[in-house]
Amino acid sequence: MSSGRVYIVGAGPGDPGLLTLRAVELIRRADVILYDYLCGEGFLAYKREDAECVYIGKRGHQHYTPQEKINRLLLEKAQKHETVVRLKGGDPFVFGRGGEEAEYLRRHGVAFEIVPGVTSSIAAPAYAGIPVTHRDYSSSVSIVTGHRQAGNESEDVIVPNTDTIVYMMGVTNLPNIVKALLESGRSPKTPVAIIRWGTRPQQRTVVGDLEGIAELAVKERINPPSVIVVGEVVKLRDELSWYESVPDWENSLPDEERADGEKAVPFRSRKPTARSGGKGGEQ
Repeated sequence: MSSGRVYIVGAGPGDPGLLTLRAVELIRRADVILYDYLCGEGFLAYKREDAECVYIGKRGHQHYTPQEKINRLLLEKAQKHETVVRLKGGDPFVFGRGGEEAEYLRRHGVAFEIVPGVTSSIAAPAYAGIPVTHRDYSSSVSIVTGHRQAGNESEDVIVPNTDTIVYMMGVTNLPNIVKALLESGRSPKTPVAIIRWGTRPQQRTVVGDLEGIAELAVKERINPPSVIVVGEVVKLRDELSWYESVPDWENSLPDEERADGEKAVPFRSRKPTARSGGKGGEQ
């Protein structure tokens, strides 16, 4: 039986201001942090100086670290350390494989805790001015995976019978999604939005209709990570768009460096600044 505990923590959609208080508390306490591609770097401001950070990112079907190896790493770190944080973009139980990792830990007798996070399926549309439900337009919403599992190319695109559909990880499969929606009876004029890098300074949103969105996405060079929103609620963006007009964003990309030579963090200017010193990483 391992003496350590693994915390499977949702890091939210990208803006570090959307980290939960519980997530920040655990990041400050962590001996080891194993984090994903979509977590960004905002959480680094909260970590202990002596904490071990292990990047185990995955990007679509490009698996930098196989899931089986991630599972073994969690077990190994829990056997050596008291507090292990497994940090995942969004919410760990919404297409985050958090359930698979929890099952593995349970089978091997490792204590764990699940810390929900803000899912990009809701947050990215919100930052684009699109509510996924609205009394006048949508009383139901589905969150669906938009890509096929590797090795299962015959899998059909899921088309729920709800007013709003949010497709995650679907931009590379967009032509098939459009085809399935049209075949299910959706109007070619159904509004569609694609939000890339939702909640971050480099967020981009394109809006079109079902029959033209695939071509528009290619023209605008919309790539992963992106969230696709299908339904009449997309019309509200014209009235409710707010993110692009908010001042004081840090419009820096992850790999840029500022004039002072420090690596830029692609988040809001309100991001915390880590102080050197105590184990708790007080701000």
